[in-house]
Amino acid sequence: MSLDFKSPSLLYRLTPWFSGFDGPLSFAVFVLACAGLLIMYSSGFDHGSRFEDHARNMLMAGVILFVVAQIPPQKLMVWAVPLYIVGIAMLVAVAVFGVTKKGARRWLDVGITIQPSEILKIAVPLMLAWWFQKREGQLRVLDYLVAGLLLAIPVGLIISQPDLGTALLVLAAGMSVIFFAGLSWKLVAPPLILGLLAIVLLVVFEPKLCAEGMRWPAMRDYQQQRVCTLLDPTRDPLGKGFHIIQGMIAIGAGGFWGKGFMQGTQTHLEFIPERTTDFIFAAFAEEFGLVGNLLLIAMFVFLVLRALTIAFNAPTMFTRLLGSAMAMIFFCYAFVNMSMVSGILPVVGVPLPFISYGGTAMVTMGLAVGILMSIAKSRRLMQS
Repeated sequence: MSLDFKSPSLLYRLTPWFSGFDGPLSFAVFVLACAGLLIMYSSGFDHGSRFEDHARNMLMAGVILFVVAQIPPQKLMVWAVPLYIVGIAMLVAVAVFGVTKKGARRWLDVGITIQPSEILKIAVPLMLAWWFQKREGQLRVLDYLVAGLLLAIPVGLIISQPDLGTALLVLAAGMSVIFFAGLSWKLVAPPLILGLLAIVLLVVFEPKLCAEGMRWPAMRDYQQQRVCTLLDPTRDPLGKGFHIIQGMIAIGAGGFWGKGFMQGTQTHLEFIPERTTDFIFAAFAEEFGLVGNLLLIAMFVFLVLRALTIAFNAPTMFTRLLGSAMAMIFFCYAFVNMSMVSGILPVVGVPLPFISYGGTAMVTMGLAVGILMSIAKSRRLMQS
């Protein structure tokens, strides 16, 4: 008599790889990815191979997401210091022999062109979360000062490229870790108040500050022009103000319901600059209107809140701080991109997560979601 042992089905063998994945987070990423493919097809179908490349980048990010999600947070912590050191070394390499485009030296040619500053968006919060985990229970003022130095080094190198937009994103991700590690509101409030006061004074005295020949200390000319153009885009409607004006026109032209898929005139007549990258939100707004915008914003809000929920329920200080930083990354990306397209913030090179074209940024998003999945899986495994 022989025993018939059936081999397990493919589905049975694959189930453990997906067990513990956070359903709500997966849903939010899936919806945003679908929205990105939809608007990329419309805005980039006549723009070479943008749609195919965007789909490839998204697939690559999905693979990275899946792989990182299988790595326990304890092993992610082991990579914190090496990844930070490699990231800093690459930023130094960019400063020495990086590739220069449009007056900025931000890229390295290693067979393929990469932007090392994107790596620091993950490496910096990973390093800071590792630092505070090691100091848990004995945090002193000196520990926060060391954390500030660890953050200041990459931010300073990125600013020098110059890349103010990426520097602000790295700064925001790092500061979120320092804040959630226990930094007192008494230290956070004064800079925020001074920043708000500076904005008010800038708006009030804009005619004098933006007058011809006026130069601002500690800012490059193009950065000063971006701020002045934001305050009054009509100063140079065919030059520096063209991006903001055309973006606002496209958003307004969409109305309540939008013009419909593939029907955006501002987009397809090429009035919207960078319609597949930085200004893709304007193309989306024109075709899907206020209703589409609200749904897109609601999905980003849901993504950030879900990331914060995963972070706050995480079992260790390292995972709580790292998860909170990933939530801040998503928030800053979406908020800065939509605000600059809408004329609320100066124009900086910040893509819209899962929507804008860009390989390195898409990989960063895949890493961020993969880290959150890893944290969610670790918590569920501990509870089971």
